[in-house]
Amino acid sequence: MSLNPQQLEAVQHEKGPLLILAGAGTGKTRALTHRIAHLVKNAGLAPGRILAVTFTNKAAGEMKKRVEELVGPKARELWVGTFHSTCVKILRKHALEAGIAPTFTIYDASDQLSVIKQVLKDLNLDDKKFPPNSIVNRISRLKDQLMTVENLRSEASGPFNKKLVDIYEMYEKLLQQSNALDFGDLIARSVFLFEKQTHILKGYQNLWQQILVDEYQDTNRAQYRFVSLLAAIHKNLCVVGDPDQSIYRWRGADLNNILNFEKDYPEAKVIRLEQNYRSVQNILTAASVVIANNELRKEKNLWSEHPAGAKITVTSLNSDRDEAAFVIEQLRLLHTTQKIPYTDMACFYRTNAQSRALEEALQVAGIPYVIYGGVRFYERAEIKDALAYLRALQHPEDSVALKRIINVPARGIGKTTIGRIEGVALEQNITFFEAAKTVEHNKLQEFLKWLELMNRIIHSKETTLVELLQKVLETSGYLQFLSGQGSVEAEERLSNLNELMAGMSEFESLQDFLDHIALITDLDQATEGGVLPLMTLHLAKGLEFRNVAILGLEEGLLPHSRSQDELEELEEERRLFYVGMTRAKERLWITHAWRRFYNGQEQYSLPSRFLEELPIEVIEKIDHSKRWRVEKEEEFDEFDQRDWEERKVAKRDTESYRIGVKVKHPDFGVGYIAASEKTSLGEKVTVKFSNGMIKKLIAEYAHLEKI
Repeated sequence: MSLNPQQLEAVQHEKGPLLILAGAGTGKTRALTHRIAHLVKNAGLAPGRILAVTFTNKAAGEMKKRVEELVGPKARELWVGTFHSTCVKILRKHALEAGIAPTFTIYDASDQLSVIKQVLKDLNLDDKKFPPNSIVNRISRLKDQLMTVENLRSEASGPFNKKLVDIYEMYEKLLQQSNALDFGDLIARSVFLFEKQTHILKGYQNLWQQILVDEYQDTNRAQYRFVSLLAAIHKNLCVVGDPDQSIYRWRGADLNNILNFEKDYPEAKVIRLEQNYRSVQNILTAASVVIANNELRKEKNLWSEHPAGAKITVTSLNSDRDEAAFVIEQLRLLHTTQKIPYTDMACFYRTNAQSRALEEALQVAGIPYVIYGGVRFYERAEIKDALAYLRALQHPEDSVALKRIINVPARGIGKTTIGRIEGVALEQNITFFEAAKTVEHNKLQEFLKWLELMNRIIHSKETTLVELLQKVLETSGYLQFLSGQGSVEAEERLSNLNELMAGMSEFESLQDFLDHIALITDLDQATEGGVLPLMTLHLAKGLEFRNVAILGLEEGLLPHSRSQDELEELEEERRLFYVGMTRAKERLWITHAWRRFYNGQEQYSLPSRFLEELPIEVIEKIDHSKRWRVEKEEEFDEFDQRDWEERKVAKRDTESYRIGVKVKHPDFGVGYIAASEKTSLGEKVTVKFSNGMIKKLIAEYAHLEKI
């Protein structure tokens, strides 16, 4: 396939800032890789003078592969990687100037959580008032904003934020003791290094004469600052992105980075990629009309040479179970009648909890499926254990790794002993490893001697990485521990460990291998073959399928209830819907249910406002619901001798607010009756309002008006 005129223009632009506004499915990766090839082959730039930054390891690998196909083996000299992998290389090389040890460990989200739990314990703080997961997220966002402990302290007000300063400070102290950096540190420390050591910054500014950044709409403040510093002199910065696909605000992404690019670089050239190579025109038309309702965007007009295709099916169903059954039946029919494999289909939803009804329907139908974003290979217990052994050997000061394997398999080092070690470490301000050496405990000291023996083997460099892990797992008793269980699950775990060893063979050093593993994120997970993928809309980004179903288009779900009060949040929900729609190549089903079992209870829902934005000419509406006849099933009462019909009539006679009746409240607005029952106080009604609120009210006192 040749380049279209806009792609060619982007490829041949050689000097100055360039903004490529690339709509969904418009061939941005092709444009990027051909641009790199052009710079090498035609502009005479050495591959090592080009930095290309992506958001996933998968995207970086694909880019390297495609460029190598265009320019040959010299493409291996390119700097292509994620922000994090690029910064790891910089920090390893300039560790001393950055104020860290070159052998630092990289902590992932689970490691961060372990450290925060330790911090809360040391500070004697209630984890209900300071939920560990929320604190981890808060600190990560602070680092995305380049906010240090000192910055936070100067701005903190109120008791919670002042305690957050204490937590952040001790968290940083424990990371330093463990010689560890978290993901946020990798970029923030690189920025601080450039700002303080300008000679190092100038070296990289001279080295990288061309900088390319993919998915620029997803960059946070730290990433923005990193790129801005590097491009400050030559300004040969090419960013590619689409404001309409910015869906990671909750992770710190700042949409303004791409919206304000032309303000940052007034001389920038802007090229729009609008020819879509993925979807039929009906899907593009619908998606474009929906996203046009957003204010925070840059105008694009997606078009395709594909035919109009089938209309988008928008279906109303009575319940989430009916919804799941309907969607599965549509996909099964395609599979049986048109022989379309399930891997060419996908089901998207807003929240993980929505997969339950789908999974039940798929199990009944006997259709194989995979939950995309489920337990990943490197998050499995046995893999985490093996990696913790290797981390503890490479970096004994890594307290998180050491605590994980100190008594796995059980070797008589219990919680009491671990608590003693933690107490010594806190009191003497030393590492967990150093504290362990001072605690008298035979089993503990035997374990530490074994660690020292394995550590000598690492540094002797007489064994390969595979042989090293094999020896570690054998001599620690871990393999015997698994083998002795004699279960199918244990056999699978042993198989996973063998798979881990197979993947180690391509790495030259243990540090390289550990860095590679630490930098793998949830965005790098691949779908499994031969099965139907189920995933949240966030995880659908960057993927494509012939046939797609988006479930749960309801107020409170999509848009989510947390996102209805603020323009920026609501527009991100619309972008999320847009991303889901534009994954589909040929067919798209959109569904909503009037009743849904959610958060442990049955709830009644209104259709999403986004459904009203779909252009009527490209959709087909199907009503499979019984909206006005939905009755909550009566519970059997052995003392009530009336038959079911008599009881139902009696209930109607005593209730003036029937299910489905539209009402208006002076404060909450318009809604409809979702449930009603007689109580000693009067008729208690559950009202689902159009703004997503659900209220239980006593009708006689609520000033409800039937409409």
